[in-house]
Amino acid sequence: MERFLTADDLDKALRQDVWEGLTAHPKTLPPKWFYDERGSALFEEITELDEYYPTRRERQILLEHAREIAAATGARTLLELGAGSGEKTRLLLAALSAEGTLRDYVPVDVSGDFLAAAAGRIARDHPHLTVRPVVADYEQHLHLLPTGPPRLLVFLGGTIGNFPPAERSSFLSALRATMDDRDALLLGADLVKDTGRLVRAYADARGVTAEFNRNVLHVINRRLEADFIPEAFDHIALWDPRNEWIEMRLRARDAQTVRIGGLELTVEFAAGEQMRTEISAKFRPERLEAELNAAGLALEALWTDEHGDFSLSLARPA
Repeated sequence: MERFLTADDLDKALRQDVWEGLTAHPKTLPPKWFYDERGSALFEEITELDEYYPTRRERQILLEHAREIAAATGARTLLELGAGSGEKTRLLLAALSAEGTLRDYVPVDVSGDFLAAAAGRIARDHPHLTVRPVVADYEQHLHLLPTGPPRLLVFLGGTIGNFPPAERSSFLSALRATMDDRDALLLGADLVKDTGRLVRAYADARGVTAEFNRNVLHVINRRLEADFIPEAFDHIALWDPRNEWIEMRLRARDAQTVRIGGLELTVEFAAGEQMRTEISAKFRPERLEAELNAAGLALEALWTDEHGDFSLSLARPA
């Protein structure tokens, strides 16, 4: 396993993000800190909830179009950003293997232990492939990731929506800068739809997403010697129609004083004060194409599921 991200790097990044986010007005925390071992397990549970449609819809698109994607790209290397468990990726691996072109699978994620386990399972199931897991932060280490076209760069799950617009533009441009003319990008993006369905996908009846949201406080408690009481914060999911994104927030039920020993920082929360922990932008196809074009990428194909809920876009360097 290659490592461009060490435990020290993660610790420094967490310290910086928590300090900057909790001293800002309004307070914020980045969603990447949801994902310790417990957070990853909670998210896998979320993907199986009735209310959370994106995973099912994206899988449906892959089931219908994986062979088409494999034939169009002829990829020798499949490089997946934010690989997670890699379960949906198996459909692409199978299609590219059947096409006879695939040689290497490069899953990239920040969680080394989770990545190693998932990569090990895929290596056992695909003995003909060279599986090369890379522990990296894809926002920082794109230029260090393996090259050698033709590659299919895969960014699934609608994670692109977690970037605010300016950061999304910078990320797509940086991704384009790493691509050879024979490379292609497969991008998963959630689509604008009925507001009620969108909100329910982030506020499920069983409260799994609420636990996932509060998990960021457990992470800070454990790693930065803080004394958050996660149960003293309510989970909120709301739709922002101007930006066309879902916001997840944590709302303090009462006035609270939180001490973060690892930062020597004391943070005050007023009763009812809200802290944003995630945005999840939803897209319209024309907006997706415009953002890809602005980054120097030409949209070759865009597929949706039969309900028009989710999209996969295939783009190449313009």
